[in-house]
Amino acid sequence: MGFEVLFKGTNFIRLLEGLGVALRISMISVGISIVLGMILGTLMSLKNPVITVLSRIYLEIVHIMPQMVLLFIVFFGFSKVMGINIPAEASAIIVFSFWGTAEMGDLVRGCLISIPMIQYESSYALGMRRSKTYLYVIIPQIIRRLIPLSINLITRMIKTTSLIMMIGIVEVLKAGQQIIEANRRTSPHVAFGVFATVFLLYFLVCWPISQLSKYLEKRWS
Repeated sequence: MGFEVLFKGTNFIRLLEGLGVALRISMISVGISIVLGMILGTLMSLKNPVITVLSRIYLEIVHIMPQMVLLFIVFFGFSKVMGINIPAEASAIIVFSFWGTAEMGDLVRGCLISIPMIQYESSYALGMRRSKTYLYVIIPQIIRRLIPLSINLITRMIKTTSLIMMIGIVEVLKAGQQIIEANRRTSPHVAFGVFATVFLLYFLVCWPISQLSKYLEKRWS
């Protein structure tokens, strides 16, 4: 059924290396998205008219524009128009961080809005400034609410990294395609074996993360 190809040479190792590339890009992107998303979400909750308009434009661009188009714009467009040579992995991290920051910022804004106003008022009544109110009262609460949602974003980011093969990055799906092309004549069913293995690798990575998110959400609800 095509699985025998995985045990020829370094084919299976190549799939694992491709998975490592996908995980590295997704983890870096998620880390950047969490930091910038916390800042963006806090600014959005201030209800400043200028920030509100700019954030809405940003969120609409992220929601409407497919990630693949953004990848092409950053990797191919910026290189020719602005004369900037951006490596493929850096382009992927920029695009996924751009997308993830919007997602995380919207989640942070929602969590901040859900905090009862009396907690803000009580902090101010105790003489705490706005910065200390956020630091010691509000942020600890939203972190607990955000952790399950952030973990869910990780799984989505890992799955979306399959798009980076379109700009030449050899991640797990691209490595699988290369193995299929090299063994198509000698093993007619190689596509089934390789793609089934790719599915299994994604499942083994994403399923435990998804279960952890559900467990934390249920425990802290």
